[in-house]
Amino acid sequence: MTEQSKPHEWWHGATIYQIYPRSFLDTTGNGVGDLQGIVRRLDYVRDLGVDAIWLSPFFKSPMRDFGYDVSDYCDVDPLFGSLRDFDELVTAADKRGLRIVVDQVYSHSSSEHAWFVESASDRSNPKADWYVWADPGAEGGEPNNWQSIFGGPSWSWSHERQQFYFHNFLSEQPDLNLHNEEVQNAIFDIARFWLDRGVKGFRLDALHCLMHDVELRDNPDRAHVPPEAHKPFHRQEHVFDHAHPAVPGFLERIRRLTDEYDSIFTVAEVGSWDPLPLMREYAGPSRLSSAYSFDFLAAPRLDAAAFQRTVAAWPNDPESGWPSWAFSNHDAPRVATRWANGVSYGKVGELRIKLIALLQFSLRGNVFLYQGEELGLSQADVPFERLRDPEGIVHWPQTMGRDGARTPMPWRSSEPNAGFSMAEPWLPVDEAHVARTVDAQTNDPHSALSFFRRVVRFRRNSPALLHGDLEFLPSPEDSLLYTRTSAEQRLLCGFNLSPETIALDIDAKWSLDTVLHSGRPPGCPRSGTVVLEPGHGFVAGVRV
Repeated sequence: MTEQSKPHEWWHGATIYQIYPRSFLDTTGNGVGDLQGIVRRLDYVRDLGVDAIWLSPFFKSPMRDFGYDVSDYCDVDPLFGSLRDFDELVTAADKRGLRIVVDQVYSHSSSEHAWFVESASDRSNPKADWYVWADPGAEGGEPNNWQSIFGGPSWSWSHERQQFYFHNFLSEQPDLNLHNEEVQNAIFDIARFWLDRGVKGFRLDALHCLMHDVELRDNPDRAHVPPEAHKPFHRQEHVFDHAHPAVPGFLERIRRLTDEYDSIFTVAEVGSWDPLPLMREYAGPSRLSSAYSFDFLAAPRLDAAAFQRTVAAWPNDPESGWPSWAFSNHDAPRVATRWANGVSYGKVGELRIKLIALLQFSLRGNVFLYQGEELGLSQADVPFERLRDPEGIVHWPQTMGRDGARTPMPWRSSEPNAGFSMAEPWLPVDEAHVARTVDAQTNDPHSALSFFRRVVRFRRNSPALLHGDLEFLPSPEDSLLYTRTSAEQRLLCGFNLSPETIALDIDAKWSLDTVLHSGRPPGCPRSGTVVLEPGHGFVAGVRV
């Protein structure tokens, strides 16, 4: 049976809208978004035409890393509301045909989690082996040379236990020992807790960090250090602290658990240097539904050749796995700044925002759409004194940091803080975003929001885009040309990323019906040729 003839799960080709709860809508007047704010804006999300919502962490946490340091996996932090609020959100979303997908952080917890407090108390307690502990190295220092992603060594000293503990991120985020079957079983209990409350999927955070080399061997140095490497972490090959070969076995246990429920979606976040092998290893019939990486999230510009290589690495063969694509999220500078010159919002920037939208939604796989992306928001300008991101503060000004992608969602241009909160927001609202509020764009047929709505809905009703094969065709430099084909439909997708008008050669027997275009529709001066202006893109139906 071919991929196109199989019955498809709801998530196959789905558009999933990521909400960063802290920055969506504040209903309590404390300057921080909350679960009730999401409930109030569900009609907006529904009207985008998306299939599901991915919620970034809302669990109980001391917020050292804004929720990715979990102190209770089975409760809502009071900052965001309560379990009753979460249940209301799930019910309200379900009534609107929206599914809820939640973050799960299994590689580490908060140092304030009761598990870690007990584990650190001595070396003989019941949870003594629930985290990664080691004696000092030969000279009394760290056990090995492993480096934290956030900067500095991956080891911190516990005075109580008189040992070092391992952490891939902040020292307040100790790594769980997933080699311990008791820890795995505790993780599965957490998953069941949320599945029993009605969630329809999990985004599994930092899966490449899930397990460690039990021999604690040193990582080798990288042979070629990239010029943008600005911290010791970038100077190592992460052979022993990441991508442990036992991870797939753990994921198979996750899959068996989720298969006990109805049509659950699971997606791996893979942030390694060479993500493709891990993505394929983690996603598949007996493991997770899908995987995504930082190939596009970290790309400083839209390069046609690199783009084609990344997409072509996921062939149409269903045995090769099913990808997911994210162009923006809470961890990366917004795509409108990286790829669209969106800071100035000039005519070229607006055109580019629509081209990027059409490009993402024409790909084979799932689409992750980050809140505000549909408004064409650029990376916000957050002054150093207002930064909250611990990584951004440490590495300022070498990187853009993460705060600029996490600023409040702008709802109404005439209200304080663009309608996000009546109080001072936890991060400032960028003035450039006030002109791009939801209310300013909703009734403008030429706005980015209106264009995104058209694109999302077209994809949702297109068998070729949801499930069809993708085949690249030859095209000039700085352009992309490919077909999306299902049993019911064939589409031609073309994108001119260059500053010059280009001619695209197509089959002379084809007749094109342009259904979506990001600028002016393409010209067809003669059979077998399509002319596309600079910065324009299209998706056209193909008739023979």
